[in-house]
This record gives sequence, structure tokens and C-alpha cells, in this order.
Amino acid sequence: MSSLRIKLRDGRYLAYKERGVPKNQSKCNIIVVHGFGSSKEMNFHVPQEFMEDWGIYFLQFDRAGYGDSDPNPKRTLKSEALDIQELADQLEIGPKFYVIGVSMGSYPTWSCLKYIPHRLAGAALVVPVINYRWPSLPDSLIKKDYRRRLIKWSYWILKYAPGLLHWWVTQKLFPLTSGIEKNPVFFNNRDIEVLEKTKGFPMLTREKLQQQDVFDTLRDDFMVCFGDWEFDPVVLDDPFPGHESCVQIWQGYEDKVVPCQLQRYISKKLPWIQYHEVPDGGHLIVHYSGICEAILRALLFGEKYQSHKSATDAIIP
Repeated sequence: MSSLRIKLRDGRYLAYKERGVPKNQSKCNIIVVHGFGSSKEMNFHVPQEFMEDWGIYFLQFDRAGYGDSDPNPKRTLKSEALDIQELADQLEIGPKFYVIGVSMGSYPTWSCLKYIPHRLAGAALVVPVINYRWPSLPDSLIKKDYRRRLIKWSYWILKYAPGLLHWWVTQKLFPLTSGIEKNPVFFNNRDIEVLEKTKGFPMLTREKLQQQDVFDTLRDDFMVCFGDWEFDPVVLDDPFPGHESCVQIWQGYEDKVVPCQLQRYISKKLPWIQYHEVPDGGHLIVHYSGICEAILRALLFGEKYQSHKSATDAIIP
């Protein structure tokens, strides 16, 4: 195994990679949390010159069960935050650090805001997924949302008939098109351009899903993300009442996975969150040219994001 790993207190191993300047020379330490079907190898593209100029150290890791990290049979919302905290402690990146959670990597980020806010220098949730079970979401916005029904049925099948689903996504009797990659139901035109030039979701291929441990990791991650939470983010108290840190949501206006209307509602209910919207962005805005740098400039230096199309004209392969 080539990945660097730490051993957690419960005996599990967590794999990680480091980017940017050496941590002993850094001014800003940032932990990036990957989403569903991804890994520590996810592309969060920032020019090397930018990282060096501003002294940025990146720490990316495989969440439990992903990549080279051991699974956590007791995975919970809180365990995700505690894994991040222990990773930061063992690698000695300091008492405070930034967390950037992408897509389903947002639920560990919400958990950090709930359980370890004292460790955060700031946080960004990029196209964060939404759990339709959150009690504060208004029926007027979610009642007829097809995504809500899709998640509900997926959750039911994964809970009561996971073996049947595993057989269906790996069987060869009937030709299947990918349920996720390059599907216009989930991605806008810019997203599909991204998927033409990237590896997409490496854990969601038929070959990978045939591996029971891969399927189980995806199942457990989905169940925690869309199950019953012990807190409701929509009514979360400001973790930084002294304004010592900032929290941001970054959303694509054309996102078909998470509707921008719900993100706007959450941001309005939580005025301590700064909301940024990419006008022609889909769910894969983190891969658009210039967006990751814009996220850092806003999160670290308070620069205002200029919402114009030229920010996403090029695609990062």
C-alpha cells in the first residue's frame, strides 16, 4: 500500500495525502473532504503559485471505507467529525484549520460545525447535499421534488434489500447505462463536459461495485447522510458568534442534484452563512476553472465572488 496512513484510536487506519507548502511553513491549513464515490485523489485544483504565495497547506484523506482507509462499521455523523479532528491532531497541523466539504463531503462538514467548531478557522460547503428529513425544510419546497422521492426509495432499498440492488448494478443479463455518470438528469451541459475529460466517479463503475466492500462503503455512507440526524442544520446556532471564523455555501444555479432554491432557503435561515452562486454552474462546479481559487479567496481573505460566466469558461481536466 503506497498511501500515507495514520492509525486512529479505535485501531482503524486513515489514508491521506498532502499538497501545497510544507505544513511547518504554512499560514493556512485546509482539510478537503471528498464526496460520494470519490477519494483523497479528488481534483481540488489550485495553482501551485497561488498555494506558495499564500502559504497554503492542503490535507486530503480517504473517508472511512474509501480508497486506502479502513471501513468504520460504526460510522455516524459524529464519527466523521472526530476522524477529521484526530487526523489533524496526529499530523500536528495546529489548533485550528479550515474544512472544505464537497457534495456528500458536506455532511461531515456540518458535523464539524456542530461538534468541533472550536477547531475550525472556517468552513466551506461546496454544492452540499441536503437531507430531506431535516424537519425545518418547508413542504412547499420539497413536497413535489423528484429528488426527495428518489432518495427515499434508494434509502429503503439499501436498508431492506441491499443484496438485490448489488445484484442489479453488477449483473450482465440486461444492458445498463450508467445511472449517474453523464446522465442529463443529474448534470448540466458544463458538468457533462467535465465528465468527458475526467475520471468521474471511480468507485461507481460496474467493476468496482462488484467488490462487496466497495458497495458496502457506498451503502453505509449513503445511509448516514440521508438517515435520521441528531441535529437539524437549518436551525444550527452560529458556531462563531464572535465572527472569528466564516462559513460559506457554494452552489451552482443549474445544479440538478441539489436545487439552488433549497440552498438559498438554508442560507436565508442561517444568516451567518455566506452564500455564493455560480450562475451557469451544475453539481461539478469544483472542477470548473477558477472556482477553487475563488472559494479560497473568499474563505481565506474575504474577497467577494464575481458571479459572471467567464469564471467557468474553461474546464479543468
